Order: sequence, then C-alpha cells, then structure tokens
Amino acid sequence: MVVVGAGLSGIGAGYHLRTHCPDKRYAIFEARSSLGGTWDLFRYPGIRSDSDMYTLGYSFRPWTSPKAIADGSAILAYLRGTAEHYGIDRKIQYGQRVERASWSRREHRWSVQVRDVASDQVRTVRCRFLLMCAGYYDYDRGYLPEFPGVERFAGRVVHPQHWPADLDYDQKRVVVIGSGATAVTLVPELAKRAAHVTMLQRSPTYILSRPDGDVIADWLREHLPEASAYAVTRWKNVILTMGLYAYCKQFPQQSKRLLVDLVRRQLRGRVEADPHFTPSYDPWDQRLCLVPNGDLFKSLRSGKSSVITDQIETFTERGVLLESGRELEADVIVTATGLRVKFLGGLRVDLDGEPVDLSKTMTYRAMMCSGVPNLAFAIGYTNASWTLKCDLTFEYFCRLLNHMQRRGYTEFCPRTRGDVEEEDLMGLSSGYLQRAVHLLPRQGKVAPWRVYQNYALDRLTLRHTKIEDGSLQFARSA
Repeated sequence: MVVVGAGLSGIGAGYHLRTHCPDKRYAIFEARSSLGGTWDLFRYPGIRSDSDMYTLGYSFRPWTSPKAIADGSAILAYLRGTAEHYGIDRKIQYGQRVERASWSRREHRWSVQVRDVASDQVRTVRCRFLLMCAGYYDYDRGYLPEFPGVERFAGRVVHPQHWPADLDYDQKRVVVIGSGATAVTLVPELAKRAAHVTMLQRSPTYILSRPDGDVIADWLREHLPEASAYAVTRWKNVILTMGLYAYCKQFPQQSKRLLVDLVRRQLRGRVEADPHFTPSYDPWDQRLCLVPNGDLFKSLRSGKSSVITDQIETFTERGVLLESGRELEADVIVTATGLRVKFLGGLRVDLDGEPVDLSKTMTYRAMMCSGVPNLAFAIGYTNASWTLKCDLTFEYFCRLLNHMQRRGYTEFCPRTRGDVEEEDLMGLSSGYLQRAVHLLPRQGKVAPWRVYQNYALDRLTLRHTKIEDGSLQFARSA
C-alpha cells in the first residue's frame, strides 16, 4: 500500500494501519525532506493552531502540554514524537513526489509514478491500495492576487507560506494584507518588534477569542489517568464546538450580534467594531478565526497595530494607495492572501490509460471518489479540527480493508446511480475554496455521498454502518 504525505494525516494513517491492519505492508512517500506537512512548511512568526490541541491531537496519543492553543514548533514536536514512538518514521521515504497513478482493471492494481526530488528520476511503484494524505492545498505556492504596481514598491513583499529566514522587520512599518487566520496570527506577533503593523483588509472576518489554556483539562489531568483526562477533554471540546456551530447555523442573526459584541468588548472603544469586525456574511459561511487570549485585540488597543478596511488601488514606491485616496507607507508588506487549492496534491489519475477528471466525480463518505477503485483520501472538518475527521476516516478504511480480506475481495469502487443531486464539496464561501470549486469533486445531498460536518454523526456512521451498502461495489481478481 502507498500512503502519500507525512503530515498530520499521513502519520495518523500509519498508526491506524499498524494497529488495525498489522499484516498490511505500507510505505509513506513524502515529497519534502522532513515530516510534519503544514507544521513543518509554515515558518512565519506566531504560527499556531486554530483548533484546540485536545481535538487537533490524535485520539490515540494524548496532548499533554498545558497550552490548548499551541504554537507550530510544539505541534511539530508532537508529530515527530508520535511518528518515532510508533515506528511510523521508519516507513517514510523522503524526497519522493507522487505524480501519477494508473489503475489496471485486469490486475486490480495501481502503478504509481514517483519522482525523486533530488535526482529528478522517476520510478514506478505497484500497489493494491492508494491512500492520499496530502491535504488539499498547494505546498509549492500560496495564492497571490495581481496587485497593480507591485513592482514599484521599494520595500520587501513576502508571502507567509514562504517566510524568509533573513527578513528584518525590527522597528519597520509593516502592512499585512488579509483578514483570515494567518493575518490575525501575524499582526500581534509582528507588532512585538515592528515600529507599527497595519492589518489591511478588504472585508472583515468573524474572530473569536479564547484562552490558550484549558483549566478543566488541567483539573482533569490532576485527578484522572492521562488517557481518561484526555478523552473527557476531547469530548468536552467536541460538544462545545458542535454546539457553537449549530447555534450559529440555526440563529445566524443572533450569533452575528453575539460574536460582534464579544469583539466590541475586547476593543474597549479603541477601535470601531463596525466596519472592521462586522462581516457581511453569516457566521460559519466561512471558518471562524481564533485568537488566543485576545492577543490581536490587545495589540490593537496598545496602538502597536491598527486595522484598515479598504481596497487597494495600487502599490506605490512607498507602500499602497487605497481606493479611499489614503496612502499606507510601509517598509515590509506581507501578503496574507490565502492558499491555493491542489486536490490530492495534484495527483493525475487514469483508469486503463483513460484520464479521470476528479472534479466530475462525487465523494463517497468524504473519503473516496465515485468510479475510482482502491483510492481513499483524508480531509478534515471545516467547522472543527482536521484530525477528528481523519481519525474516523482511517478507522473506516482499516475496517474496509479487513472486510475485503475476509471476503477475498481485491477491489472496492464507489458507484452512483446517477440520480443524486450535487453541490459544492466544502459548503463554505471562503475565497480559497470558491476559487477552486472547479477543481474539487462534488458532494451529494444524501448519504453516503453527503459530506457531514458533524463529528458525532460521522463517528456513529463510519464505525457502525454496513461496509456493503450497495453504493460501494466489490470485485475479486480472476
């Protein structure tokens, strides 16, 4: 079996395969030179989780740090420790980029083309199953709009996805373009050393402040065994997150007022909540941004940073000229403008030599593509932590493999009947997802083709539903 990606998902997959399918041989191919995925790639100041670590951490390995909202280096250490503890690190082959997978209907096998990054040599690996754990965004480049006049700017322009180690912003004027999770992380961190940081946003985002610690988790660790304390804390946070999401979707106007009012209290009159923190869309039409201990609001109140809601007319030699006519002078401009989606890491798929357009397929249980045999993938929740869904995905996948072994099957393939109404896969209006609608598979409006953003429902379904449900078809080698 080939597993693609050695980040949060790939390491989790390795554990589940090792534990639940011990007789299955697998290798993890990782294009980069080290494990960790997102948490090894991003190096910008203040990089941290936007989910609590009791749910972003694995179900099988407790998060023991007192910080519930952890920085990138702590998360990377957790991933490395997990891989080493379970021997998953010995299954990883680094510098191996999986580019193409060709399925043979006759042999019931994949031929996977793998490029060695260092030598540029391509080899073919044959396997029965292919498990994609490469996430859904482009690791090579982030999204950068075409800003007029950017070549005229005399200072330095950087994208957070490729943060330069030599960037000096001490006592410099910094403009951060964006209002999402990356921007709200960068602004208070950069403001600690910069002369001033301005968050320039085209439109605001819902922002929720919470402590970076968890007093209930701390108490539970003192009074219960480690595993029990972790499990209780995990469920506590799952229920709270599900409750907030359900309330926001059921009562959008009330939740909008609540979220904006909470921000207004944090700003204490130093910055106007309207227009800077009053989005035009309803809560959870896009993912909420999390700030630990209100650090963004503390920075704004101190005057070390500020926020401007406006549009960019053009870059100038000294900074950016806004549509309002105001010019923001800057020494450094950070384009926190988002991600570029690349489904399955850009994998090209063909069946007996015929290319498959994955955007024309429909997702089965949010982990397979209709009409594509013996391939599964892992994507997380948009309204909760990535790992919650991935853990369930791998549990189901292992259950499927064991079922196939007992029955003598060598192929599985999800197939629709053609009468399932379709809709967008993610169901969010976030810019990076809307730009990629034409690249992603579709979801159906009914099970098992629907993507449920509901951990409790998925846990019940993926653990207990029948494997042979009529939509997942099986075959044996001749």
